[in-house]
Amino acid sequence: MTNQRGTNMVLTTFMLPAGYHKDSWRMDGSRSEELGNFEFVKDLTLMAEAAKLDAVFFGDIAHANTVFRGDIKMNGFYEPMTTLAALAAVTKNIGLIGTISTSFYEPYNVARLLAGVDQMSGGRAGWNIVTSSDGFENFGLTEAPDQATRYRRATEFVDVVQRLWDSWDDDAVINNKETGFYVDTDRLHTIDHAGEFFRVRGPLPGPRSPQGRPVLVQAGSSGPGVELGTSVADGIYTAQPLLAPSQAFYADFKAKAAAKGRDPELIKIIPGILPILGDTQAEADELAEHLANNIHMENGRKQVGADLKLDLSSLDLNESIPAEWFSEDPARGSRYHLYRAKSVDGGMTLRELIVDLARSTGHQWMAGTPSAIADRMIEWFEARACDGFNLNAPFNPGGFALICDKLVPELVERGYFRSEYEGTTLRENLGLPYPARSGAAV
Repeated sequence: MTNQRGTNMVLTTFMLPAGYHKDSWRMDGSRSEELGNFEFVKDLTLMAEAAKLDAVFFGDIAHANTVFRGDIKMNGFYEPMTTLAALAAVTKNIGLIGTISTSFYEPYNVARLLAGVDQMSGGRAGWNIVTSSDGFENFGLTEAPDQATRYRRATEFVDVVQRLWDSWDDDAVINNKETGFYVDTDRLHTIDHAGEFFRVRGPLPGPRSPQGRPVLVQAGSSGPGVELGTSVADGIYTAQPLLAPSQAFYADFKAKAAAKGRDPELIKIIPGILPILGDTQAEADELAEHLANNIHMENGRKQVGADLKLDLSSLDLNESIPAEWFSEDPARGSRYHLYRAKSVDGGMTLRELIVDLARSTGHQWMAGTPSAIADRMIEWFEARACDGFNLNAPFNPGGFALICDKLVPELVERGYFRSEYEGTTLRENLGLPYPARSGAAV
């Protein structure tokens, strides 16, 4: 098979040491006793770098609500910025992407944090931009702002951060020992921003990023999320379990970005996939069944109910959630409506929905041989349903080892992924140009 697109897939991994498949931490060999420790996440990251993946990607949960529901998959054991700073010291090439919510931070702090990781890693930092509706009670708020307000704040937030990253000229550091001037202060610029949500003078206290600016990724597929992503993002994480809707999302997103004057080929659409691998199909199916048998069903009931904002306590596990229990409000978000479709249109029982969401949380999942799963990934890539994938390891460390040792080499052999890194920065490895400074600073 020949790579018809002539470019590599983007391959990143969602770094969840507890395993992406819910309750996979209960399996023998899971290293669950090490959750929160650096050695475990370091080992997984070095495994990803040895496979030449583009980046490790850390989500963030800034509250303990999921822990109360028995879900430790998405947890706050690894705060992204501190973890990425530590990983910068033990890695050389792999990108380091972390989530920071625009709902709970301030632009100046975020600009400094990410600039610091970028400097320490030699230009490998990325920011996953999110807004938040949970956890507000921990940040001095009495209630979560509505979606429109959250995204207005996010849009202003990102603009301020980018202008702060551009507040030093590329050549501001002159390091002139004879004159005694390390910095040419004429090449530093205030931004003097006064907006709806923020007042920020600037500039940052340190020089411009080794890659110009950290890479921006974003995970919102709702209307406001797409509006933000098409405006600023270099990469888009999205939940797309089916080929045709993913093709439609891909085409629509790229067209909207092009209408804003952006080059759509420089924006990478990266849906998630959970590969359950076996040397034979029977072996993969057996592993999928073993993972499913580890699911705690009553915790699963709580988790699905919390995701859907429904009380499912009275529903039998063998019944489907009634259609009238769901809302058709688009503001509920794209993933809510994926779950609704699985239950209402797909006829999944609550038990089946718990298992399905435990595996994928709305993403595509597949049990099969490395060859079969590579076939699926290549089909999507060639059909322009994506520019690559975010690899969700079903269990750790064994499930991720199967991805790195068997699936990725299959893609390399077929000409769809690199055998060596192209550069030293995340932008270089993603094929993104060095960004010119914005004209927003004065």
